[in-house]
Amino acid sequence: MCLVVLAFRAHDDVPLVVAANRDEFHARPTRDAGWWPDAPDVLAGRDLRAGGTWLGVHRCGRFATVTNFRDADSPAARYESRGNLVAAFLQGDQPPIDFLHAVDADAYAGFNLLLSDGDSLAYLSNRGGGLQELPPGIYGLSNATLDTPWEKVERSKRQLADLVEKGQVDETALLRLLADREKGPTSEVRSERLPFTTAHSITAPFIVMPDYGTRCSTVVRRDRDAGWHFVERRFDADGEASGDTRVSFSGAVDPE
Repeated sequence: MCLVVLAFRAHDDVPLVVAANRDEFHARPTRDAGWWPDAPDVLAGRDLRAGGTWLGVHRCGRFATVTNFRDADSPAARYESRGNLVAAFLQGDQPPIDFLHAVDADAYAGFNLLLSDGDSLAYLSNRGGGLQELPPGIYGLSNATLDTPWEKVERSKRQLADLVEKGQVDETALLRLLADREKGPTSEVRSERLPFTTAHSITAPFIVMPDYGTRCSTVVRRDRDAGWHFVERRFDADGEASGDTRVSFSGAVDPE
């Protein structure tokens, strides 16, 4: 399970605010967020097994993130890596909606993809969410379609909306939002394939389990002058912070 909450043009001072938790098996090899050696304008973590990423930004002002869709289908060898969708968008120059129109959705296991070039925000799911160009607002995404009203998604959206309204979208407040370990109601638990305790644990925004859990929390903020601020905080299997990456840079400026 992963979590992304995002505010797009909801406040003049911060046109884009993203707070995201990446949940993954602790044994899966990952490179800490940084500028990619083979794509030096891309800032992201990296999945060392498949080569893509779950969330990143480009120096020109592009942002992308992907989550898996929770369903009964196991990823097959024939599927392409969903993380490559993020990498491809970040390194390209197509508007989000054009990029999404060109995606061969059947080539991937279930996914949700959110893309922005600063001017627009678009979403695609190959599990029923469809393709949408999104208006300004607050959005939440986990491992179902956009804005599915799971408790952790709704709770996190409310918290982000409150922070945006108060002008308090600083690193500390956003990381605190992501650190929420309160589990969702038992009515949301799907234990067809998992023990009940495990299935209940993954209903929390921040997941702590021995083999699987929140590997990192990422905060992305773009200010009105096209300054970008990126923070990744990493965690061990006990849910303890194990390292931070902080990068600020100037990106694309909105056209007049």
